[in-house]
Amino acid sequence: MNALPEWILAFSGYDPADERRREALCTTGNGYFATRGAWAGSMAGEHHYPGTYLAGYYNRLTDTIGDARVENESLVNLPDWLPLTVAVDDGEWWTPDNSEVLQHDLELNVRRGVVTRRFALRDPAGRELRGVERRFASMADPHLAGQTLAVTVVNWSGRLRIGSAVHGDVTNSGVDRYRKLAARHLTDLRPEADRDLLVTATLSQSRHRVTVGTRTVATHRGSPLEGWTTSSDSDSAYAELSVDVTAGDVVGIEKIVALHGSRDVGISEPRLATRLALDNAPRFADLLDAHVLAWSQLWRRFAVDLEETYDGTLGALRLNIFHLLQSVSPHSVDADTGVPARGLHGEAYRGHVFWDELFVFPVLTLRMPELSRALLRYRYRRLPAARLAARRLGLPGAMFPWQSGSDGREESPRIHLNPLSGHWTEDGSYRQRHVGLAVAYTMWQYVEVTGDLDFLADHGAEVIVEIARFFAGLTEYDTGRDRYVIRDVVGPDEFHTCVDNNAYTNVMAVWLFGAAARALDRLPSWRRTELVDSLGLRQEERNHWDELTRRMYVPFHDGVISQFEGYEQLAELDWARYRQEYGDIRRLDRILEAEGRDVASYQVSKQADVLMLLYLLPSNDLHALLERLGYRLSGAVIRRTVEYYLARTCHGSTLSAIVHAWGLATLDPDRALAFLEQALHSDAGEALRTGTTAEGVHLGAMAGSADLIQRCFTGLTTANDVLRFRPRWPAKLGTFEMALRYHGHRLVAQISSTAVTLTVDAGPGPAIEARCYGHSRQLKPGDSHTWMSTR
Repeated sequence: MNALPEWILAFSGYDPADERRREALCTTGNGYFATRGAWAGSMAGEHHYPGTYLAGYYNRLTDTIGDARVENESLVNLPDWLPLTVAVDDGEWWTPDNSEVLQHDLELNVRRGVVTRRFALRDPAGRELRGVERRFASMADPHLAGQTLAVTVVNWSGRLRIGSAVHGDVTNSGVDRYRKLAARHLTDLRPEADRDLLVTATLSQSRHRVTVGTRTVATHRGSPLEGWTTSSDSDSAYAELSVDVTAGDVVGIEKIVALHGSRDVGISEPRLATRLALDNAPRFADLLDAHVLAWSQLWRRFAVDLEETYDGTLGALRLNIFHLLQSVSPHSVDADTGVPARGLHGEAYRGHVFWDELFVFPVLTLRMPELSRALLRYRYRRLPAARLAARRLGLPGAMFPWQSGSDGREESPRIHLNPLSGHWTEDGSYRQRHVGLAVAYTMWQYVEVTGDLDFLADHGAEVIVEIARFFAGLTEYDTGRDRYVIRDVVGPDEFHTCVDNNAYTNVMAVWLFGAAARALDRLPSWRRTELVDSLGLRQEERNHWDELTRRMYVPFHDGVISQFEGYEQLAELDWARYRQEYGDIRRLDRILEAEGRDVASYQVSKQADVLMLLYLLPSNDLHALLERLGYRLSGAVIRRTVEYYLARTCHGSTLSAIVHAWGLATLDPDRALAFLEQALHSDAGEALRTGTTAEGVHLGAMAGSADLIQRCFTGLTTANDVLRFRPRWPAKLGTFEMALRYHGHRLVAQISSTAVTLTVDAGPGPAIEARCYGHSRQLKPGDSHTWMSTR
């Protein structure tokens, strides 16, 4: 089982069936690279999957499935630096799988960013070893990692062998449903074994080069050990050392790791950079000290505290923020990478970038806006690819892909394997045009939080305008309704492909047209003129945007916002029967397809779709937007809409709990808290061991759970240069404290069910306007103010 105190994720006992999930949850990373928490020296198989991933290092491979030729781009699994193993005499290397496990405890220290494994093993001859292994990926130097192993000889004397290696014979085989597809991305492997062990490899299609190198030292009874023998084969490099030991002896081994890739800035080439890094790297203890200091500085920016009565909430919150920062960190600023949906923790979704940034950026921008700015530029750099995609559909503007990788083309698969039936079926997820709405929304929200008008002028406005042009081109005029419609799209739900008038898409498109106009209006006149001229943006287009904000069609039925036109005409599912028969029904699409049915024929949603509107738009904004369209949105309609879809959603996505909690926050706080608990524990919760966390964490859900606490329950918004709090804070959560960055200031907010206190750090800069419980206050640097609840 696992324990989750405030700063520690701990697993007790060896559970082969759960090891791969634990490996994902005990990943160590620094935003540049991450390595899964596998046993040091384990091989990829049913129970283990060592993996190391460098952000942005993708490669394409092709397969033939039936008559179709399929190309997939994947984030590449790189040479494995973890092997650090021991054996007795000439026997095999000890592992929990070939020895009797007397103890096996795995601990992730979230405050320090260190994984520790404590174990005791016994071989068939009755000899026992105890060991403690620690490892980390340096947050101080993104190219370095450290690993130690201390082995205690318990009840025997003889010869102990120590092995260290860098394995280059690795593939991308961490996802079962991909295993029949091409998986060998590394070519031109060049192992070297001298004082250091290095493996240099080239990615077969993208031609990126990477080098993974290690330097290993050992001590016995406090004295250095000499006599390493090194060797290599066609793909890996090895080092081995033998020492005579007696009962009670302790042998210590330290391993320093360096990684570089050809996309890095400021290097000549990866092999030389890795050699130089190993030559100049500090010892493990000094490297660890710098790493812990870097994490302490990060935690000051992302500080959260909770005087809670809800057990486990604070620990889960910190764990989720920790994994977010292992995936995107200050080291991501120069890397030209987006936000991978499954972090750098595994190979699910092939490491692609989806819309998860919609859930991630609110956490980052309110604490480290320079990181959000860099990650948003990933989208800006791929604007030409988005324009090309729109042109190929005969539409103006820019169409961003549902799945993005290296160069911004659409990476979504066109066919999908159902592991329940073994059938390959059409995958229409690429029609999720709403990803462009997410890109525009995150850019506009970044500007609202930071006031960064330079970013708006240089990057953001151009992207927002081009997406608006695309969605305006996507609309059609329906003479019967005297309104504009959007046909043949997929909404966030994903189960229903090629629908007309998805409410979320239509409403957010209306929001987008207004945001594009506001973005242009906020530019200096000279820059607005430049942008309008360079884009060939005509006044007629802007007039049409305004018309669309008044004439877009939004479907309703029976006092409920329809997920899409005709949703209510679909068949109802026998939910009780399916829950009883299958238990876990999160992937109803696969269950129904295996039965010969089509999920699109039923009122079944994978995740919240319409309710995303409540997540993205404050209630006043949503009311105003729909009123401008001529629709009246009452509190009763919102309540009926939330309840309607709550009864018809199987929560096949971890994002669903976040959005449902948001929708329920003002309607039913106790149920909202239940969904918050689901979101907080979506990966580390014991009840979800059957999920896909083993293939990578769900980064959007992890960040979204933090966002639920920081924005939803506090009512935090940042529009129009006013920092607002409209608390709906559950008393069960106690008192919450968090650090924020707003318009260049660091602030600390303390929220309870009875009061909100805001403190601005001392320093230079103008006052900010803050508003709570209907009262505004100008706060200068060094000021603090408390608003008391009026309830």
